[in-house]
Amino acid sequence: MTPESDPRALGAFLKARRAQLTPRECGLPEPDSGAARRVAGLRREEVALLAAISVDYYTRLEQGRVRASAPVLGTLACALRLDEDQQRYLYELAGRSDARPRRRRPAQRVRPAMRRLLDQLTETPALVLGSRLDVLAWNPAAAALFTDFGALAAPARNYLRLMFTHPEVRQLHREWAHDARDAVAALRMAAAADPDDPDLARLVGELSVQDPDFRAWWAQHRVNSATYGTKRYRHRLVGDLTLDCDTWSSPDGSGQRLMVLTAEPGTPSHDALRILASWVARDPAGRPTRRSAQEAG
Repeated sequence: MTPESDPRALGAFLKARRAQLTPRECGLPEPDSGAARRVAGLRREEVALLAAISVDYYTRLEQGRVRASAPVLGTLACALRLDEDQQRYLYELAGRSDARPRRRRPAQRVRPAMRRLLDQLTETPALVLGSRLDVLAWNPAAAALFTDFGALAAPARNYLRLMFTHPEVRQLHREWAHDARDAVAALRMAAAADPDDPDLARLVGELSVQDPDFRAWWAQHRVNSATYGTKRYRHRLVGDLTLDCDTWSSPDGSGQRLMVLTAEPGTPSHDALRILASWVARDPAGRPTRRSAQEAG
């Protein structure tokens, strides 16, 4: 049996790597000065916490009794601070060399019909979300409500990543914990549909290490496929908004969804959306701007 096909080799690698790390390096609270640590480096419980998996599951991984999925490998790679060579070795030991993080799926392209819809929604914030909740396209009203997506680097244009790591977007949500948990549950659905997606594994791994709330909610395995609901925002320019959020799935099986936010006519929220629409219709010099939808490059 070669090391690449021996689950015991994967367990030995995980054990050796966690022995090389300290809680401080991984963003964990330092143990009490008077408390003696029985192991060098990280404990199994600490690795499981960082990777948002159960201690029992991680223990069985180290013992070679279970086979890790690509998303789990992604979270472990981030939790254990593996460099590119170590990540490649991790995936080879797990027998998943075809799902290495450096091998990406083809970029998703927005359907022409979706782009036309965005162009026509001039007073209504709308986004096209990809299968991993990547923001693939948006209209000016959505940029005015959330943030200037065009000014962000492509990897940062992810709805879930913005919810957890972008201060402006996070503060926008009056019920952030509720909305963020729903977004995590929606990503869980995506993980079930494509469990070997390396980009999704990377996203889960990074957020698991960066944010304890994401780590805890991801570990709960809650799923959500709701297509409508209510969002409550507090915008820095127009104040509080209560908007209906509806999503429609693309019929082509791509996993893309159109997300539209609307308000009841005659309400303060409806008036606020009209104010936002008029604001994005002109640049800072007062000149009209192009109102067509923007697409991620």
